[in-house]
Amino acid sequence: MTIPVLICDDSALARKQVKKSLPDGWDIDVNMVSNGREAIDYLRQNQVGVLFLDLTMPEIDGVGVLETNKAEKLVDFVIVVSADIQPDMKKRVEELGALAFINKPVNTAKLNDILKTYGLL
Repeated sequence: MTIPVLICDDSALARKQVKKSLPDGWDIDVNMVSNGREAIDYLRQNQVGVLFLDLTMPEIDGVGVLETNKAEKLVDFVIVVSADIQPDMKKRVEELGALAFINKPVNTAKLNDILKTYGLL
């Protein structure tokens, strides 16, 4: 069964890098958005299995997306992909329901381990 994936990052280069790091042969349909407002709109209108989410973005940041997701239960699996590696922020996003926090650039082996841990791969 194909898993719908959404990648949300304000950097086109970062979106492409996340997409490129996804496992070969993983049965997914990938869509991309460039800010938190677009992510929330997309999640409200579409079924998404996994959200890869940056934190620092215009309009609505990743924390805002996580807060909305927690309130509205839009997607079950959220993996934060960010250069913001401060311990307080990592704790905050986990409290808001993120399954994992991956530093940019994405380490493919770490990503694969996270996907396997949650039965997504």
